[in-house]
Amino acid sequence: MSAAAENPSAGATATRAATATAPLVEAPFAEAPLIEERVRARVITDDPLYRAIPVALRFVPDEPLAVRIVFPAGLSPEGTDNEWVFPRALLEAGLQAPTGTGDVRVWPCGRVQAVVEFHSPEGVAVVQFDIAALRRFLRRTYAPAPAATR
Repeated sequence: MSAAAENPSAGATATRAATATAPLVEAPFAEAPLIEERVRARVITDDPLYRAIPVALRFVPDEPLAVRIVFPAGLSPEGTDNEWVFPRALLEAGLQAPTGTGDVRVWPCGRVQAVVEFHSPEGVAVVQFDIAALRRFLRRTYAPAPAATR
């Protein structure tokens, strides 16, 4: 997969980029903390056995309209984490009904599973999540942030 891809179609922008560790910069005050939920997901293929993978769901309070799904480096030909950034509203709506027309599409699969489909120039990845894990993560993104301290 390439280092970055964007598709601004249909009002739902999805961006996938390789992530790198940035140096820590000390700020004069504490910023709102990153919200991260580690979950197991299943890569769906035509193989009868599914492949479970660890995935990080991330929310950066400075970008309140977006969520991130980060796949481990082992799944990437470049050997780097693959991070997809897309609207939080897309993930929420996709837990109720099929949604998305760009690089990311989400739909419920029965009562306890949801499917997230990722499109890039290199191909399509179909990943299944437990709806409970996605809902728990979304609830945390709406929880009030603790007050910043100086």
